[in-house]
Parts: sequence; C-alpha cells; structure tokens
Amino acid sequence: MLGLAIALIGAALGAGFAAAGSGKGVGIAGEAAAGVLAEKPDLFGTVLILQALPGTQGFYGFIGAFLILMRLGLLGGNVPNLTLEQGLMVFAVGIPLMIGEYVSAIWQGRASAAALQMVAQKPQTSGQAIIIPALVETYAILSLITSIILLFFGVKL
Repeated sequence: MLGLAIALIGAALGAGFAAAGSGKGVGIAGEAAAGVLAEKPDLFGTVLILQALPGTQGFYGFIGAFLILMRLGLLGGNVPNLTLEQGLMVFAVGIPLMIGEYVSAIWQGRASAAALQMVAQKPQTSGQAIIIPALVETYAILSLITSIILLFFGVKL
C-alpha cells in the first residue's frame, strides 16, 4: 500500500498547491480590483474577468488529481496494489501541477493586478489588458498537459 499512498500524496499535493496558488493569485488581483471598483464601479465586468483569471490553475490541479484517481481505478471502486516504483511514477505526475500551477497562478495574479491598473486609467484598453495575464495562462496549461502526458504515456501500471 506504500506505492498507492505515495501516488495519492502526489495527486493531493498537485491539487492542493494549484488551489493555494490560485487563492493567492486571485487575492493579489482582488486587492487591485477593489481599488478600481471603488472609483469606477461601471468596470465590474472587466474587473471580474481579470480577477478570476488566476483561479483557473486551481481547476487545472483538480482536473489533474481527478485524472490520476481515474487512471488508478479508484473512481471505479478498485484499490490498486502499486509497487513503490509505480507510486513514485504517479507522484512525479503531480510535480508539474505542484510547481507549474502554483507559480503561474501567483504570477498571473500579479499580471492581472497590473492590467487592472491599466484599465483603471484607460478603460478602453480592457481587451488588451486581458491579454497580459492570459499569456501567463499558457504555462499553466502546459503544466497540466505535461502531467496528462506523463500520466497516460509515462506511467506503467
């Protein structure tokens, strides 16, 4: 059962770090959002998008953990007997989620906060402002895709 425990720790840490990064990123953007809305409440729609963007990494971590549980067969009620090596391989699947999602969420929060300042000064730039933190999203998606590739093509169960 040690292999299974290590695999589950990898899934849990992947989801947990992604959620923690999203919480921090959304909080960073939220501080800036509150300042913008205090002066320009009519910008709520744009402000909401910019604040919500760093929250996507939490969803990616959840998806990664869900796929790990699915691949292990736990969602079907099976309890696999994994070797230590197999458990470590599954744990490794969670590493891009742990690091990539966590870090990108925080930086996306910072980029969103900067974009919010841009929108506060020039509301007509909202389309351009959304692109700035959206570029950070690319690396969150790459982290999730890396975990999926490792899970389905790198792990031998």
